[in-house]
Amino acid sequence: MLDAPHPAELARFYAGMLGWQVVETEGEDEWAETRPAVGTNGIAFQREPDYRAPTWPDATVPQQSHLDFGVDDLEQAEAHAIALGARKTGLPDPASPAGVRDSFRVYRDPVGHPFCLVRRRAS
Repeated sequence: MLDAPHPAELARFYAGMLGWQVVETEGEDEWAETRPAVGTNGIAFQREPDYRAPTWPDATVPQQSHLDFGVDDLEQAEAHAIALGARKTGLPDPASPAGVRDSFRVYRDPVGHPFCLVRRRAS
């Protein structure tokens, strides 16, 4: 569950990111849930009237959660996330070794929760 000032808006962001659907809401401002068309696991969002976005990696306002999403094409997934409203954090540091900076990227969702897009390893 993720806290948000407007749960349905954040549910729509993650539904778009994952190709899922918003399946439940309790009033536009109280609760929302998104999950895949097949299956029962999903992500829920609840209204927090005093929500403050985490300032991670600075600990002034600690992160409440951190989601990682495996992707096949990091560039394509990044463009999709940004088009939906995600913001780049600049992490990992561009000076990091190539194996690190080419394997994942850190973003913030529209209300500031950090999440990563992680390149899937070839099997």
